Amino acid sequence: MTIRVVQKNTRQTPRKIRFAADAVRSLSVENALKQLAVIERRSALVLLKVFRQALANAQHNHNLSVDQLQIKSIQVNEGARYKRFRAVSRGRAHSIVKLASHVILELEEVATKPKKVVVSTKKPSKK
Repeated sequence: MTIRVVQKNTRQTPRKIRFAADAVRSLSVENALKQLAVIERRSALVLLKVFRQALANAQHNHNLSVDQLQIKSIQVNEGARYKRFRAVSRGRAHSIVKLASHVILELEEVATKPKKVVVSTKKPSKK
């Protein structure tokens, strides 16, 4: 089962959010939450909010807990570009482009494998 959460038009550049996303990409969900709480960047707060949203959806909709989930993928894509202009001398204007980003987080359920009982097939040695 896959839980997919999308946060659109976050007013921060994708490059800055990817820094925090790369830090937690290979971790378990529980360790990722701990790591994001320690990172002192605004992008970590954005990802932490997305993770909490995904965990709330998993718990409410599918009765899954944190230890039953693992990170399948984290995507940080470009969103809308907000174009502004700043007035400068001689009646000119310089353009300012404010970037936004879309964050897509996919969590999947960990398949619990039944433990196999190992039976030794050693034959007794002949003496």
